[in-house]
Amino acid sequence: MEFFATCPTGFEHLLAGELSSLGIEGPRALKGQVAWTGPLEGGLRACLWSRLASRVALVLARVGAGDSDELYEGISSIPWTDHLPEAATLAIDAHGTNANLRNTQFLALRTKDAIADQLLSRRGTRPVTDTSHPDLRVVVRLREARATVGIDLSGEALFRRGGRRLAGRELDAAPLRADYAAALLAAGAWYRRCRQDGPTLFALYGGSGSVLVEAAEEAADRAPGLLRPRWGFEGWLGHDASAWNALLDEADERAERGKARLSTLSLLADDPRRGTGSACRAALRAAGLDAEVRLGPDAPDAEALATVDLSWLGTDDLAEESLALGRVSRLATALAPGSTISGLARGGSLAAALGQAPVSAHDVIAGTSAARIEAFSVSADMAAGSRPTVTLKDGTVVAVMVGASDQFAARLAKTARLRAKWARREDVGCYRVYDADLPDYAVSLDLYQGVPPTPGRWLVAAEYAAPKGIDPGLAHDRLLDVLAIAPAVLGVAPSDVYLRTRERARGGSQYAEAGRPARRDERRGRRSELPAGSVLVDEGGLTFEVNLAARLDTGLFLDTRDVRALIREMAKATAGSKRFLNLFAYTGTATCYAADGGAKHTTTVDLSNTYLEVARRNMARNGFSGREHEFVRADVVGWVAEQRHTANRWDLVYCDPPTFSNSSGMRGSSFDVQRDHAELLIGISRLLTRAGVCVFSCNLRGFKPDTAALAKAGVVLEDITDETIPEDFSRNARIHHCYLVRRG
Repeated sequence: MEFFATCPTGFEHLLAGELSSLGIEGPRALKGQVAWTGPLEGGLRACLWSRLASRVALVLARVGAGDSDELYEGISSIPWTDHLPEAATLAIDAHGTNANLRNTQFLALRTKDAIADQLLSRRGTRPVTDTSHPDLRVVVRLREARATVGIDLSGEALFRRGGRRLAGRELDAAPLRADYAAALLAAGAWYRRCRQDGPTLFALYGGSGSVLVEAAEEAADRAPGLLRPRWGFEGWLGHDASAWNALLDEADERAERGKARLSTLSLLADDPRRGTGSACRAALRAAGLDAEVRLGPDAPDAEALATVDLSWLGTDDLAEESLALGRVSRLATALAPGSTISGLARGGSLAAALGQAPVSAHDVIAGTSAARIEAFSVSADMAAGSRPTVTLKDGTVVAVMVGASDQFAARLAKTARLRAKWARREDVGCYRVYDADLPDYAVSLDLYQGVPPTPGRWLVAAEYAAPKGIDPGLAHDRLLDVLAIAPAVLGVAPSDVYLRTRERARGGSQYAEAGRPARRDERRGRRSELPAGSVLVDEGGLTFEVNLAARLDTGLFLDTRDVRALIREMAKATAGSKRFLNLFAYTGTATCYAADGGAKHTTTVDLSNTYLEVARRNMARNGFSGREHEFVRADVVGWVAEQRHTANRWDLVYCDPPTFSNSSGMRGSSFDVQRDHAELLIGISRLLTRAGVCVFSCNLRGFKPDTAALAKAGVVLEDITDETIPEDFSRNARIHHCYLVRRG
């Protein structure tokens, strides 16, 4: 008989090796499957014992399939009365297309019609279709003008292990599928270690425990399909029950003998993600395995197989990836020589983290992304640390991906020392430490220092878009090095580093709903909500809420720190009604400064309810509340136009618009600061009292004011940009533009 076993892309050679170990002769690795010929017993054994196959199919025939009629005739030539019992339900599993059969649903329909018509003519009844739990599933695989037709012997996919369901809802990441876990073990030659006494497995990022369960089952010689309640071949007339029962008896005996091996098995796991420890233990219990797992980062003393699953990392999870690769590197130096590391990750990050090429590699798909399963041999050199390192002045050694990153470490250490001295002198708690000082390390690093009740230090790293021509892999590795070096230099816990990937220009409004539980803050005798994920920082003697995790922008633009200080001084000098207006107010920090400078009435305008709520909290925790402080949700451009027709006038206005916005709440289709600033400033000038002034800030780097249009409308513009660039942004004087706007 002829068989094929399907598998995920990249598993083919691993599966062929597994089938050979089961006694199947001559398996041929093809694309997405492994084929062989032999007795039925081999196909049944593959169903029961394979950990890597998705399905096992028995080939009935190969038929012409140049068009639908030829396919129909070929399917009709197969004696279906020899395969499908009377009153049995049927499903068709169709794959592939060609020039005339361009839809798999149509391919399945023509196959079903051919089978049903034959059975109707011979038995007088048509089979009932049941796509969920059919008695028999027919497989049709189309390639060019030929179709392979067979019986699915497995039924439900084999990676859905019978009698076992892994926990996943309570975890921070989805469980690793059983066949991928088995592939990690196969790539690391776990089967060889299982033949020795006391095999040891260390699962780094063990997640829900699927790797541990697969490893324990293999060590105990228990067939993965032993507890499976239903098989596809049970609804096939050609099924050999005696051969199957013999296989089950053999598997039962082997499992019974293998129980004793669990007492010598060592399972270790380390995973900092929430809920993983309890999930690993629960998975072993659910699988009926009497095996214990020891949790923690301590590597075993003896030779071991270490598995590393980084498939849960997204392409943007670089901060997490940096932490994970650091753990991989430390694990490699702690493992005994002779150990093996088998990892699943995207790109070539594992090889760079370990400082050596893999001994074997398999290109696979993890989720929807390309990934690799790689195996590495732990030698004495790796145990000594073959990955490049950077030694800091305090003696701290940091493993890096790129040897030249020592230049970044030296520059950052020097800049951080100077910035810290300046910050202490100026009493600044949140500031920029580094801003692409080295072109190859194009990131900015902002340090945030919290105040009670949220003390601490946090680092926000923002990656600038890499220029064309820069190797993306090299840029990726450099960024990982930044995320490894910067926390060590700045005294920040690696888990308190947050990464943003953005362009150099801050464009548009970044409005994201926080939607998280809140806690109370008692500072300054006021009770105000502080969402989870937010912390409190001090600037200029005022307390502000920043959110480092949930949004692209934290809620405090550090480059306009001196602009806010200027507003406070201007508020102190303002005579008359002392009314302040904040347009495009964001989180209301400028309003707090104005109120602290003596503004008696403030109006804070923004289109985002989310940020207006933050503004209210910022004002309240700084002691400014009451009816004299109003918050208005409105499209600023339209609101300014409306206010021109009222008697409302303000002594001091601050306007810091986005570079571009097309929010659905705007009256117009979009706002472009270069295109629309003149009209906006003319409107604002009409809202000023006779001695009033507007501070206009803009972060479009190439911004050029339309002085002619403004002068024609009687608007006077004074450029004060140089006076408002803080020391920590002095390298980049174009970080923003700032002007005073008055009526002529």
